[in-house]
Parts: sequence; C-alpha cells; structure tokens
Amino acid sequence: MTATEPTSAAAVAEDLVIDLKLDKLWYGKFFAVRDTHVPVTRGTVTAFIGPSGCGKSTALRCLNRMNDLVDGFRFDGSVHFQSRDIYHPTIDPVAVRRYIGMVFQQPNPFATTVFKNVAFGLRLNRFRGDYEERVEHALRRAALWDEVKDKLHSSGLALSGGQQQRLCIARAIATEPEVLLMDEPCSALDPIATRRIEELMTELKERYTIVVVTHNLQQAQRVADMTGFMYVDTTQGGRTGYLVEHRPTAELFADPRAEETRQYIRGEFS
Repeated sequence: MTATEPTSAAAVAEDLVIDLKLDKLWYGKFFAVRDTHVPVTRGTVTAFIGPSGCGKSTALRCLNRMNDLVDGFRFDGSVHFQSRDIYHPTIDPVAVRRYIGMVFQQPNPFATTVFKNVAFGLRLNRFRGDYEERVEHALRRAALWDEVKDKLHSSGLALSGGQQQRLCIARAIATEPEVLLMDEPCSALDPIATRRIEELMTELKERYTIVVVTHNLQQAQRVADMTGFMYVDTTQGGRTGYLVEHRPTAELFADPRAEETRQYIRGEFS
C-alpha cells in the first residue's frame, strides 16, 4: 500500500453520492432484479443500458423510492444517498424526492401554466423564497427561458414535445436536488429535440449528478461517463434482470468484458 492510497480512497468515498445494492427485488411473487450494485459519483452521468425487461427502470426507480408506489414491491439490499439509507423507516419518501428528482419517459407537464408547473415542487416543499426568481433560474438551467419567458402564464401543454420535456426538467431541478434521474427522457422526441436534451444533460452535470436509462447506445456513448449493462436471467424459468458490468463508458463500449455485453453492443439482440 502506498502513502497516497488512503487519500485516494477517501476522495472516492467523498464523491460517492449514491450506493445502490439490489441483492434481490420482487414485485409480489415476480423476482425482478438480482445482484445489481452500482456506485454513482458526484458530477457524473451514469447510464443503464440493456434489453427490454432487464430491470433498468426498476433499478432507477429504487433511487428515489418510486417503487414504493407499486403493490408488492420489496427488496433485499440497500440504497444509500450521501451515506444515509433512504429506505430506513424514519426517512420520508417525499423528502427523498426533494433531493433526488426524476424526469419520465413521456413528457408529463401538468395541465396548468408554465410558471405553476415549475413552481409545483417549490409549493409542495413550502419554499419561502422568491418564486419568480427560482422559476426563472430553473427555466434558464433547462435552456427554456428564452422560449417561454413570454408564455409563463400559458398552458405548459401548449409547448412542443421537446419543450415539454425541458419544462419537466425545469420542474425537477427547481427544488435544487442533488441528483436527477431520467427514464428514457428522449424516447418520445424527434432527433433535434433529442440532441438538445443530450446537450442539456452535459451542461446539467456541472451542478447535478445524473442517472439515465436509455435504449439508445449512441446516446449513452455521447452523454455518459459510466455505463451499466443489464441483462436477463431466464435459467430459473422467469425473467430476472441483473447487472453484467459497470465501467467507464468508453472502456465498456471499446472492450466489453462479458460476451452478453459484446453481443448487445454489436446489435445481435435488443
């Protein structure tokens, strides 16, 4: 052991924002995910890739307790956010989502004004500061302010699909979370809007730690610092997802360690 190793280890521990350990996860009797351990470090974009049904979204939703809303959900393991177990009985799930925001696959603005959409989380968390300043700040960070500054009191549903997704991002970051989760955020968007969201992810990681689920391998290569490949185990007669490998994105795509990863990257299955 060299003299610099303890300092290096301490630095890694300090940068660890989320430590996801899913040993076993069920929805009722369905054994959904096993053996998935993913550390997420500060200021990075981590991507989950893999075929449909491998548990990518399930793993993502564990990170801010969205799976609590699914009947029969239970798991063995732990999810630590800044060294605190977010599944401890004393932890309020609503408080977790204040610090770990989420953007979903389909743009889902509320049927109200642009302003009220962004301010929703602020009101929910009883924010006592300047709402106009915070809403403008969130819209600017989501690269949407210039497009909607004259439409703040118009319906968010009147925006284009790409604008609606950026509005949802603004809503998620208005409460100043530490982590931003994105579940297939570009799947419903055209290529131009997709590119804008990707650029936005790169910009936002300077302030937020981002975890994204994507089926788009090129997108993972463009935006992610780390990538986890998940696959499906069918040997027990069911379909249980698990993590095959989790590595720096460039390394995983250039030289995958597992044959399943290599075949998936080559497009031999999807």
